[in-house]
Amino acid sequence: MPDTLLSPAQTAARLPYPDLAREIATLLADPAVQVPPRLVQPLPGGGSLFVMPALDGRLAITKLISYTPANAGTGRPAIQGDVVVFDIATGERRLVLDGPTVTARRTAAVSLLAAQTLAPNPRGPLLIVGAGVQGRSHLEAFAAGLGTKSVWIASRSAASAQALADHARTLGLQAEVVTDPNEALANCPLVVTCTPASGVVLRATPRPDTFIAAVGAFTPRMVELAPELCRHMADHGTVIVDTRDADHEAGDLLQAGLHLSHFATLQDVLRTKKNRSQGPVLFKSCGWAGWDLAAARLAVPA
Repeated sequence: MPDTLLSPAQTAARLPYPDLAREIATLLADPAVQVPPRLVQPLPGGGSLFVMPALDGRLAITKLISYTPANAGTGRPAIQGDVVVFDIATGERRLVLDGPTVTARRTAAVSLLAAQTLAPNPRGPLLIVGAGVQGRSHLEAFAAGLGTKSVWIASRSAASAQALADHARTLGLQAEVVTDPNEALANCPLVVTCTPASGVVLRATPRPDTFIAAVGAFTPRMVELAPELCRHMADHGTVIVDTRDADHEAGDLLQAGLHLSHFATLQDVLRTKKNRSQGPVLFKSCGWAGWDLAAARLAVPA
């Protein structure tokens, strides 16, 4: 059997952001896709073990990852693990993809697809709040798939913000580090929040043409957006969730007292082709094994 274990770099090379965004859209239109509920097992010390299966007519996958918030600032990644890909017809293991790389790239590709579909003003500038792995992946995804030319970066770590700004400049982007993301909202119609979601980072009223992709909070207790900001988006604009799983996972929206079942999913939007609406747009992303299946479909040749 050929070597099936891909390194982070090999995994990334198979998952270009624009191609992955298109594959996600294709997957959402595929009736053969099945995504059972994921298992989230709390671990001693505040971590979690995620077991996330999914399948279509050709492939079956399981993402097995650990999430360890205590690793922040230690040099060890908060997310570790693998995505194992099987051929349904033969039962053969086709690939083992690097889990953190898949998570970073598919999350950013989902945000990219949402921005391509829903952003009232996709030209930017882009404000990124949080300069970690997801900040970097969203920067690269929006540059590659949306043509973003200018980025503003806010982070509680000045060194991380500067490092991400330096990386942006290597991609040919104009980059600026800002200390207050709420002040920057007035200048940035594209926003991504990708923090550890341990507290509110955005509370100011956004521009009428703002698109916010909030990806940091994926449990009921996590939060990045102030309740009043979420309620403003629901009252004066459009709120879209990535999947119906967000109904019980989207801490930002749940803590704002909003009824999530009233909000459309990204799949609903793509199916009805009702894209850009009047007013600001909030896209709340919590994660789904279907996104990992899309990555596997792109990585494994048909």
